[in-house]
Amino acid sequence: MSERFKTDQEEFWAGKFGDDYIARNGGDALLGSNISFLAKMLNRCPQAKSLIEFGANIGMNLRGIRALRPQMELDAIEINAMAVDELRAWGGAKQIYHQSVLDFQSDRTWDIAFIKGVLIHINPDFLPQVYESLFRASGRYILVVEYYNPTPVEINYRGHSGKLFKRDFAGEMLDKFPSLRVVDYGFVWKRDPVFPQDDLTWFVLEKNAR
Repeated sequence: MSERFKTDQEEFWAGKFGDDYIARNGGDALLGSNISFLAKMLNRCPQAKSLIEFGANIGMNLRGIRALRPQMELDAIEINAMAVDELRAWGGAKQIYHQSVLDFQSDRTWDIAFIKGVLIHINPDFLPQVYESLFRASGRYILVVEYYNPTPVEINYRGHSGKLFKRDFAGEMLDKFPSLRVVDYGFVWKRDPVFPQDDLTWFVLEKNAR
């Protein structure tokens, strides 16, 4: 592992596997599916005007959000250089932080801190740090979209071990931060006949709820 990263998982996604991922995760069909479930999530955040995505890749989620909320300020954190180049070429993200989410620090907050399909790839020892970072970045809402399992489990990921972990991410955040509450949650099935996703569970959490 290079001195640039703290974990094998970061190096994995910054390198060739992360480059190859880009080719498999784009196109109009994915954009349409993203818009479908993101509409449900953003409907529960009616006054939000700014959002940062942790692990944005080439911006397929941000593009869906832009279609739904044209005036929303969108920022991104992304570890992979090729993905960052595509994000910049798209032009819809105001600020792009080319770094690992484990290194991200900012003095500002956004109305929404958003993460999709990234927590599952974080070294479990560093999850508390990412939870803290999401919580600090959020001015009001945290949107979590990940694979769910009631107990932590590791899954072989395209022939690689130690690269995909399922657990109750949102539940762990609720336990860690008592001021959070669940606004809404749902499930997107890979067999959905119109707008499939990869068996993802989504959560809208609200910060500093009374």
